[in-house]
Amino acid sequence: MEVPSDLRAAFGYALLRFQGQHRTRFPTPGALAQHLAPRTVQTPALDLIDAELVRAANTPDARLIISMPPQEGKSQRVSRRFPLWVLIGHPDTRVVIASYEHNVARRWGRAIRDDVLVHGIDFGLQIRPDLAAQNEWELLGYEGGVFATGIGGALTGRPAELLIIDDPLKGREEADSEVYRERCWDWWLETASTRLAPGAPVILILTRWHHDDLAGRLLAAEDGHLWRVLNIPAQAEHRPENGETDPLGREPGEFMLSARGRTQRQWEAIKTRSLGRTWTALYQGRPSPDIGGLFPADEDWARYDQPLWIERPDGSKIIPDGHRDDVELAQSWDMAFKDTKGSDYVVGQVWMRRGIDAYLLDQVRDRWSFTGTCQAMRTLSARWPQAIAKYVEDKANGPAVINALARTVPGLIAVQPVGSKYARAAAVSPLVTSQNVFLPAVELAPWIAGLTEECRAFPNSTFDDQVDALSQGVNQLILMPMIDGGIVEDSDFDDDLDDYEISPV
Repeated sequence: MEVPSDLRAAFGYALLRFQGQHRTRFPTPGALAQHLAPRTVQTPALDLIDAELVRAANTPDARLIISMPPQEGKSQRVSRRFPLWVLIGHPDTRVVIASYEHNVARRWGRAIRDDVLVHGIDFGLQIRPDLAAQNEWELLGYEGGVFATGIGGALTGRPAELLIIDDPLKGREEADSEVYRERCWDWWLETASTRLAPGAPVILILTRWHHDDLAGRLLAAEDGHLWRVLNIPAQAEHRPENGETDPLGREPGEFMLSARGRTQRQWEAIKTRSLGRTWTALYQGRPSPDIGGLFPADEDWARYDQPLWIERPDGSKIIPDGHRDDVELAQSWDMAFKDTKGSDYVVGQVWMRRGIDAYLLDQVRDRWSFTGTCQAMRTLSARWPQAIAKYVEDKANGPAVINALARTVPGLIAVQPVGSKYARAAAVSPLVTSQNVFLPAVELAPWIAGLTEECRAFPNSTFDDQVDALSQGVNQLILMPMIDGGIVEDSDFDDDLDDYEISPV
């Protein structure tokens, strides 16, 4: 007698459920990966990631951040093998995978779905025929499945019992854009975190591009202590003398064993061709190094602790010896590109050159509108009437401000930036190191700590407007005159030569 098709389907489904109840649980996602793909390379770094994933899966409300150099297997392990490993053990788990683009997340959804289609019979799992899209599918007979979306995508009606965020920012351009970073943060606050089921683990894996990326924001938040961080640098850089250890137990300077088979020589080549910022961020997971390399720490700047000016009854400030030939005052302005709360700051600084030394006298900084920027320049000019020259970078709102104030504010000079921000800062860095650049003590200028902190982290700081204004001011007052021979008089130079005896060749 022929068995009806609906009974055969029911029997097949019951068999799957029976097999599922007796399926073998793989101890780690890595063990599952090697079972499905025997050629999988299991490195010590992936062993460490496996251990953290197992811990997160068994810890209610676990929060885990994983960073590791690119192309070393972290996404394959976390975004592909780990969700399947969870579904094998708990097929009712609703998994959400998010990435910087919908198509990227969808590829992970498709890869896991295809693994179930090929290997699911071994684990008692089957894809529900009427809900089997690449970006959204469910397991037959269970509530679990995978939903894939891009950062910014909606999750309405889709509770997440496991949330995996894989590279929320695409690359350097997005990471350096505050707009993209804010968009990512808003999505986490307003969408992703609101869809978490009670006890749901959250796994964030990423290549660190910027210290203010999603990982940086999460760790800096009030509940940042809840996040567990696993950072595996390409090269061990811990300091045993300070009690520091390496997550892989390596010796200082030792490179990681690569899943891609990179040799020490190849790691060295990557380090050599990578800019310092790229190496420390992408490969070391340290996007904001303790010292950016160009400028000294706060305590190492040259300082003055007594006012160099006299304040008059009307609030204006005068340099007593400002009439001397070797003394010059000027303003340096860095403008914003747009008038929004998320735009860069506008910065205006007042600098004095005395001989071959530069002194920062004052600074104003805020997110002003165009009108507010013009008013700030008028106010600073009234406060420092001797600072006739006003250098304004000829980009962003700079040209518009110059046009608006040209008939009311004298001395506006458009400066066309030459080279990158980094190159311009690097040009004045030796003058800072040699202590030819003086900053006011914090008692004279409480805002100075913010400037030195920005300089310390540059070029990895969230903002660089103060650095831009500083490099422009020092360049115009000190560096360019030195190059043009305008600070050291020729007669002085000739007198110095008289002190030396020149022997004939």
